[in-house]
Amino acid sequence: MKNGKRPTLSQKKEIQLHGLVPDNWLVVKDTREFIEVVSRTELKRTGTGKKKTRRLYRE
Repeated sequence: MKNGKRPTLSQKKEIQLHGLVPDNWLVVKDTREFIEVVSRTELKRTGTGKKKTRRLYRE
């Protein structure tokens, strides 16, 4: 997984529309169909394995 980036203003608005707090999420992938985000607290966990991400689909 690549490093998550801080969301831009338009991405923050999109994340907020899905009921999430934009300050708690990092953007991993941004396409026309969806934004893939990962929680900041999920990245801090010390454990092996793939980190859980969410796909927020655009309308």
